Parts: sequence; C-alpha cells; structure tokens
Amino acid sequence: MATLRGGIDLGGTKIQAAIVDRAGKVLGEARHPTPTSGGPRDVADEMAAALREAALAAGVEPSDLEGVGVGSPGDANEETGVVSAARNLPGWEGSFPLADALKKALGTTVRIGNDVQVATEAEFQLGAAREFSSLIGVFWGTGVGGGLILDGKPWLGRGAAGEIGHMVVKRGGAKCPCGRKGCLEAYAGRAAMEAEARRRHEEGEKTDLFKLMRKHDKERLTSGIWERALDHGDDLAEKLIERAIEALGAGIASAVNLLDPEAVVLGGGLGARFGDRCVEPLAEEMGTHLFVDERPPALRVAALGDLGGAIGASLLFAR
Repeated sequence: MATLRGGIDLGGTKIQAAIVDRAGKVLGEARHPTPTSGGPRDVADEMAAALREAALAAGVEPSDLEGVGVGSPGDANEETGVVSAARNLPGWEGSFPLADALKKALGTTVRIGNDVQVATEAEFQLGAAREFSSLIGVFWGTGVGGGLILDGKPWLGRGAAGEIGHMVVKRGGAKCPCGRKGCLEAYAGRAAMEAEARRRHEEGEKTDLFKLMRKHDKERLTSGIWERALDHGDDLAEKLIERAIEALGAGIASAVNLLDPEAVVLGGGLGARFGDRCVEPLAEEMGTHLFVDERPPALRVAALGDLGGAIGASLLFAR
C-alpha cells in the first residue's frame, strides 16, 4: 500500500515501530526492548521484528509499504544509510549499513535519519511546534539529543547538527558516555544518571531506585522507575533530577543564545515523563543563562509522546 509508510524509532532502551498514513495517523504499532548485548546486527533484527509486528496490527505486509523510515542515534548518514558511533547501543562503536540490512529483512525501501531530528520535524509538522518557524528540539532520554528547524526547514549542517547533548556545560566536569568531559549528557542523560546513582549508592547514599528497578523486573533505571522514585520522595532521585535540570538549563540556554529560535520543544523518555513538572524549573534555569532574558523562547512539551520518533521517521518519505 503505497499510501502507508513505516517508521522506526531506535532508542537506547526501546524500539518503537509504527505504520503511518500520509496524514500522520498511526494504524499499527509495536514496541520492543532494545537489545542489551550483541551488536548492530542483533539490533537490526529486533527492529525488523518490531516493524513486522506493527504491520501485522495494521493489516499490511512490510513489502507493500511506500518505505520505512528510521530515526537512529549516532551519526546517521541519510545518503548512505550507514549508522556510525551509536554509543548508547550495544557494540556499536564503528559503522553499520543499517538501511541495507533492514531493506533485505523487510523487502521495502529504507531511509535513515537522526532520531532526534526526525522527532523534532514531527513536532514541527504535526505536534507541539506547528505555530513556529524556528525551534530546537531537545530529547531527554538515555542520552540528550537535539534537532533543529530554522526558517521552516530542517537544519542538518554537514550531517551532525543538533548534538546539544555534547555541548560542554562544565569544563573538565563529569565524564560523558562519549568519552569526553563536562558534556550536558554527562549530567542529564539517563545512562549517565544511572551510573552516578550507582556510584553514590555504593558510597553509602540511601535510595530505593535499584529496589524499584528489581521489583518491576527492569534491567535499567527507566523513566518509569525514576518517576516512581520521585513519587516516593527518594532523596537521591530528587538530587539527580535537579542536577539534570540545571545542566539542561545551561545547555539549552547556550544554544538559544546562538540561534535565537522561537521555541524549544522538550521530548524523549524522561522529557515526556517529567515535562509538565519540569517546565517551570527548567525555564528558571534557562533564564539565568539567557543573554536576552526578557524575550525567552516558548518552552513546550512534545505532544506526540512515545510515537513521535516513529511518526517523524516515517516523514523521511515526505521530504
């Protein structure tokens, strides 16, 4: 069915697949956990399985789709379909021809884009940022990614624009999963937050984070576990969320000072989970760093939820 497209959002903890019509309506969806071991081939196999499940729910075959778009972390080359250095995924230090692997598995055309950029484009076209012509998308999850719309058009730079998570917010600061020090992601990325929580817990700080993780049969501190810990008044969880918001405020404000967009859209696993309760403190943190503080950008929570990345990936066939 050439009027239907597939979309896959590849994240550090989940793979979200959807079958979408040209109006952006989701007709079938599936969600699988991202493999925690193996390598790119294992991740690609799980992505194909999720897309097949979504297609079954929509009553179509993957081969009948106009194509499948993929939003991937790392350096996603739209021209070659190769994804490199997706460090939040297992064994993905080098390059892997993801588009070719999925094309063989699904029997249809596959296009690759950066995961946060395509989610930002979805919010611009269909979600929380439809009224604006310039925005920064900030997706707060396993890592911290960014996407850009400038003058109504996606801005990709030379292919790696928008990496707000690797703006330095503290020179010589905490080590980031990317190997550098002081990045925004080193303070606000869920993987880095979990590592810091483990370190502090091992040094004697009390927390229920890991009890809740085991109770709910999770392998990692998911957004839901962080939310439960906050709802229980967990002191360490509160400290680390506050630390993350401070870093987000500094990093986002610095990007705003450079680009002066009309809006900032906050999404991602943690962003969607905590967006409403974090908008006010985040805006306050941003305000302390904004050069033009009397005219801050609008700060919106992503409206498309967990499906935004998959919907955005499907829009790779609408450019």
